[in-house]
Amino acid sequence: MGGFDESAYGRTIADIYDEMVEHLPTGPAVERVFRLAGEGPVLEFGIGTGRLALPLAARGLAVAGVDGSPDMVAALRGKPGGDRIPVTVGDFSEVRVEGRFALVLLAFNTVFALPSQEAQVRCFRNAAAHLRPGGRFVIEAWVPDPAAFRDRTSLRLLSLGDDEVVVEAARLSPAEQFMHSTKLRMTADGLRLLPANHRYAWPCELDLMARLAGMRREHRWADWSGAPFTDDSRAHVSVYRLLES
Repeated sequence: MGGFDESAYGRTIADIYDEMVEHLPTGPAVERVFRLAGEGPVLEFGIGTGRLALPLAARGLAVAGVDGSPDMVAALRGKPGGDRIPVTVGDFSEVRVEGRFALVLLAFNTVFALPSQEAQVRCFRNAAAHLRPGGRFVIEAWVPDPAAFRDRTSLRLLSLGDDEVVVEAARLSPAEQFMHSTKLRMTADGLRLLPANHRYAWPCELDLMARLAGMRREHRWADWSGAPFTDDSRAHVSVYRLLES
């Protein structure tokens, strides 16, 4: 897909991002990453407003980040402790950060924000380049479900409350494994359109990307709690280990 702008998503949603994700439990993710990282340090690709990075830093881990959106990074900087986390603004499939890390984190489906298989393969290689021998690359992503679409389109109710309604309109392009989507957030202040396109990939495809980058899958769970991954799982947390040289 041409014309990819890694900063576009942040420009659209940065001012309300924390409101949109406040329902997500951070505790299990922070605990799992903390245990997998050992003594650290940790590098988060797509660090955003620091939903996971700030509590990880509060646990005593050294955390750095990469994000494509200056707007999201500005929101992180405005939070207590956010100015102490070094963040590089750029495409996390390509940007190189100084140092080697015990763990690279790519959470909340952000791998699918990369616009092509080629970019996702680059991302895995970039993660591997940042890891110490034996280090871990941890990805959280949803499992593609084309059966949830009718005529390659869907309209889903995501949340319903007294002061907010969020729905998502989506269209699949299966040949490229691409999903065009726009969330519609309706509040007393009006309507917001929040586009966020995804180049989705199957879990086994991500495993192959890891192999191409010199990593092997160590774990796959259905969620951050470590629940078993099964045929019915709608998401996964996958842990890849860089092979010792």
